[in-house]
Amino acid sequence: MTQRAPAEEELRRLSVEMRYLEQTAEVLQQRINMVNTAIADLTYANATLDGIEKEKENTEMLVPIGGSSYVKVKLADPNKVIVGLGAGVSIEKTLAEAKATLKERLDELEKTMTSAQQQFSQVAERINSGRGRLESLLSDARQAKR
Repeated sequence: MTQRAPAEEELRRLSVEMRYLEQTAEVLQQRINMVNTAIADLTYANATLDGIEKEKENTEMLVPIGGSSYVKVKLADPNKVIVGLGAGVSIEKTLAEAKATLKERLDELEKTMTSAQQQFSQVAERINSGRGRLESLLSDARQAKR
């Protein structure tokens, strides 16, 4: 009976740790998904700026408004871009400044993505090793009951 107590305690501790690690992995996966979405959005914005850079003033364009819908506009000034700073604040920048701003944001997001992926890998590794230990403890407990 004294041998079972430490094994049962380890089993309980491992179960709690596994639940915590699985929740952590889920949060990290959500963060990775959000960062992926932001990277895609900035990549799309950067490609749009590349396209605008080649256009002249008063060029007619189709601007996506979502839901596979577009609005026809005339490009008033291809060198002026409104860039969001966050919290509903935007500022006018030159095309080159806007591209530099987007590149900085992309670089930061890619660093964040790398960090989140590394954390996720570490958590997944701990989950896998914990599951192995948990299965071993459960197997030992089953055999002890026989």
